Amino acid sequence: MNEAQPGLSAHPQQWPKALFSVALLFSIFQIVTAAYHPVSTQVLRAGHVGFLLMLIFLSVPGRGHGQPWPPLAWLLALAGIGTALYQWLFEADLIQRSGELTDADRIVGLILIALVFEAARRVMGAALPIICGLFLAYGLFGQYLPGDLAHRGYGLDQIVNQLSFGTEGLYGAPTYVSATYIFLFILFGSFLEQAGMIKLFTDFALGLFGHRLGGPAKVSVFSSALMGTITGSGVANVVTTGQFTIPLMKRFGYSPAFAGGVEATASMGSQLMPPVMGAVAFIMAETLNVPYVEVAMAALIPALLYFGSVFWMVHLEARRAGLEGLPKAQCPNPWAAVRERGYLLIPLVVLVGLLFSGRTPLFSGTVGLALTAIVILGSALILPISSFGLRLVFWVALGILCAGF
Repeated sequence: MNEAQPGLSAHPQQWPKALFSVALLFSIFQIVTAAYHPVSTQVLRAGHVGFLLMLIFLSVPGRGHGQPWPPLAWLLALAGIGTALYQWLFEADLIQRSGELTDADRIVGLILIALVFEAARRVMGAALPIICGLFLAYGLFGQYLPGDLAHRGYGLDQIVNQLSFGTEGLYGAPTYVSATYIFLFILFGSFLEQAGMIKLFTDFALGLFGHRLGGPAKVSVFSSALMGTITGSGVANVVTTGQFTIPLMKRFGYSPAFAGGVEATASMGSQLMPPVMGAVAFIMAETLNVPYVEVAMAALIPALLYFGSVFWMVHLEARRAGLEGLPKAQCPNPWAAVRERGYLLIPLVVLVGLLFSGRTPLFSGTVGLALTAIVILGSALILPISSFGLRLVFWVALGILCAGF
């Protein structure tokens, strides 16, 4: 992993082999545990965190935008996965002595906390680790504060045990949701995106609205709403649909600022659009102990109102500025696009059907992912797809990375 070797942001053909292998092992671990449940929920959470730490330290440098220094990167990466192996190998012992840490437990717990702080600093900057550090300091030294700010005091072992062991702290409900629902649904969306769902949605939107008043911006809003059904991520939506719609809007007279604003605003609605919503929706369902489908149903009307409002504002701006759409001859036939790639909708329809039939998100996501793979592989027998195997692994790794963030 020298300076010339790119990290996860590059194409998988350019990844270092070790990084590629780690991402592949991570994906296999997640899919196998989702399908067969061979380990306890504690080991599942620990493995999820351990692999994420390993990927982060092997791909994100401590400073700047270069590559991690290999000796330090591997030391931190192995330490990260080592904390997960410790939870797996000594699971029974940790349960029996719950709350009573040995010296080894204490060391592993402190290492895990330090690694999470460093990983968060590398990925998200210093603000979040500083805030978390202040809360930890309050737990350790809050008894020395004056008046009502003081508490009875917590020992180091109490804090380490709460954060690093059991199903609370670092291995709490958000981590469980990330290791199960979020991973599967984001991977599901990534498969569909790369299989051609982006082209299906953009061609369909372009055919319906491209030739109308303010057509390019309306295409941006409508295609973002469609993409929101499978991504649940505003950033992913901007990256996928924005690379087509923003240049299109600029070409037809929209200012760069307005074009970017329309795409960003529409894409942020992806987190609200069922059935694949943002990570918070899954955490909300788990925390409130309600079926995910109820959260999705409650979000449907607000999501439609959100996109409807953005669509109407785009229409008003286009009328004010006199911005016409594309010539109708340049717009594809929307129903021809559905006929050509409509088979990609099958996994999405099955996913929605399973959710509304009362199946859990974990079961529905697993079936949807398997069906997506079958549809893609089946279409590959008819339509030549270059470098399919490499792209398939790339989709898996990309979904994992997004789930971690």
